[in-house]
Amino acid sequence: MTTRLLPLASLALSVLAQPLAAQAPFTLDQVMSAPYPTGLTAAATGERLAWTLNERGLRNIWVAEGPAFAARRLTNYETDDGQELTSVSISADGRWVVYVRGGDFGSNWDDALPVNPLGATQPVKVEMWAVPFAGGTPVSLGDGLNPVISPKSDVVVFERARQLWSVPIDGSSPARRLFEQRGSASDAQFSPDGSQIAFVSGRGDHSYIAIYKDAATPLRYLVPTTNRDGSPRWSPDGTQIAFVRRPGAGGAVVNSLEPQPNPFAIWVADVRTGEARERWASARTLRGSVPTTHGGVNLHWAAGDRLVFMHMADNWSHLYSMTARGREAPLLLTPGEHMAEHVTMSADGRYVLYSGNTGNTPGDIDRRHVVRAAVDRQQLDVLTPGTGLEWTPVSMANGRIAAIGATAQRPPVPFVLEMASGGPARADARADAPRRWLGADRVPAEFPAARLVTPRQVIYTSSDGVRVHAQLFEPAANAGASAGGRTAAKRPAVVYVHGGPPRQMLLGWHYGDYYWNAYAMNQYLASRGFIVLSINYRLGIGYGHDFQRPPKAGIAGASEYLDVKAAGEWLRTQPNVDGSRIGIYGGSYGGYLTALALGRDSDLFAAGVDIHGVHDFTSDGGGRIGANTWRYERPAGEVERLARLAWESSPVSAIDTWKSPALFIHADDDRNVRFSQTVDLLQRLRAKGVELEEITIVDDTHHFMLHANQRRVNAAIAEYLERKLRPGQ
Repeated sequence: MTTRLLPLASLALSVLAQPLAAQAPFTLDQVMSAPYPTGLTAAATGERLAWTLNERGLRNIWVAEGPAFAARRLTNYETDDGQELTSVSISADGRWVVYVRGGDFGSNWDDALPVNPLGATQPVKVEMWAVPFAGGTPVSLGDGLNPVISPKSDVVVFERARQLWSVPIDGSSPARRLFEQRGSASDAQFSPDGSQIAFVSGRGDHSYIAIYKDAATPLRYLVPTTNRDGSPRWSPDGTQIAFVRRPGAGGAVVNSLEPQPNPFAIWVADVRTGEARERWASARTLRGSVPTTHGGVNLHWAAGDRLVFMHMADNWSHLYSMTARGREAPLLLTPGEHMAEHVTMSADGRYVLYSGNTGNTPGDIDRRHVVRAAVDRQQLDVLTPGTGLEWTPVSMANGRIAAIGATAQRPPVPFVLEMASGGPARADARADAPRRWLGADRVPAEFPAARLVTPRQVIYTSSDGVRVHAQLFEPAANAGASAGGRTAAKRPAVVYVHGGPPRQMLLGWHYGDYYWNAYAMNQYLASRGFIVLSINYRLGIGYGHDFQRPPKAGIAGASEYLDVKAAGEWLRTQPNVDGSRIGIYGGSYGGYLTALALGRDSDLFAAGVDIHGVHDFTSDGGGRIGANTWRYERPAGEVERLARLAWESSPVSAIDTWKSPALFIHADDDRNVRFSQTVDLLQRLRAKGVELEEITIVDDTHHFMLHANQRRVNAAIAEYLERKLRPGQ
């Protein structure tokens, strides 16, 4: 195995300058002014790229084309109306860009329903659109989800009303339903020549891999069983389909509070005969389960008739490969204590590209870099080493790589690497070699890059011995005081708790828009004189399977709260922290842990802000604790014991010891955490006389799709923490 670090550094931009020696104040609007790019994608031919750019709520599609890669705006949405742009793709011939506008596709339910934070009497529909890459007026393709463009670049296949539909890519005629079958059709995959479509036919407790050819040919189902089959992937020659098989639902009732194995196997089917065989199967263990990181199994058909997939058998989200026809054991492609996510293939199929928290720079486990691995041997190359962060690599037809990059100060911007994804490293690659940045001039001049602090990696230990990674944001006047042994003025401090919980906060700007915002908030609080500790508690990604799936966590005992409490206690020991003025804030699962902290340890956490947190694990009809399963199979009293444990793991069980004041923020169209969770908790706290404040955001979602709403929330967090932790200052 060879590991090579291939340095490629950032383009020096005046608006993205390195920090100054002293930090000057900046406003909330300034630190929230940077645009956020996402959805970077490449055409199958040529050098054409597309991505979404959110500029203070104005979301648009941007494109660039080699060799110049000059970024230009393709759409003209000029209103902060909360309508996200997703499923961005470019036709194989590079002529069209297809996307979905509307909905909230980070939700747990109702993701395809309209989002209406402006209160319009006629909400914006969730709709598919196509726009010429060369420029022009977008054409509506109608309502639908998960559009997939044919390799012939002529039609778009999508999901509507549980079936697959097709529409001309230019919108010249209405969409038509391709077929009707009993299942729910999803994950459409065209054959390489575009003549057939493989898809998943979901049947509730089981599912099949099906193939559609044309209106005159009956649907074919590949080796149907009682199992759940998914992730169909065509071989490059179109003669075979690989897929993932998992056990069907059902079986004996198990303890619903304990993690259960979710094993999987990889099968390969002959398209012509329908015959299939199991190629490999995981162990029936927790580590042998379907990976819970981005992309799940991440099944890909690579060059050399090899299959690439993800597995966590050695505790890490690693990539493996094996031949599609042979019987040899899978080959580990990505050794080392790091994880792989945002996995994609190089254009020639010889390499796999991913975002990895690895490299030779101290602290890289808390960063992301673009990593390249050969598919047939152990050859791992970190293509973007250093103190920056880079993610979501894509490969163009000529082998060039594009990705999105940032640092602790510079906000995310797309870029193109000056090297091919499947070719050798440049012999002249240097740490100061430029990347070709795409649309960096969209970062406003007022963005305070030069005034942002560099968060410091902190590792502390919880009471049960778990080591926890965190990032410490210190006001510039304090930076280095605790590390250098100097006595600094004591300041208020704040613990930030991320949501998810399978997330990881980083030593710089984040690749998720929700946590891009959290990073901006932590920088703003530091600029206001707070010391901020952003923690990566157990249950999060980035530190291996066992850290992500610990015992007695969440509903089964909230063991991750030990990491939150230990964060407050660590801050209390710091010489520059006023131990009587430690606050806490977080959203979603972070809101849940914030509420636990305020309820259980009001003597440690003086005040907090709970943003759309979960507060009662026993709610929602008891479904969370398995009371709706076959009770006669359970030992006597087990359901009651599980319900008691779930209750004791919930913030509602700590009302009697809750003394600290709190601000609660929740949007009432939340599709991830039910608004009733906050309604119920506030009634309990009011009855106990706890000092509380609340902000309800009408008709927005968990992700505050309206920029104006996110700005309002951020301002309220900062104002509340200042008022409670810095009174009179």
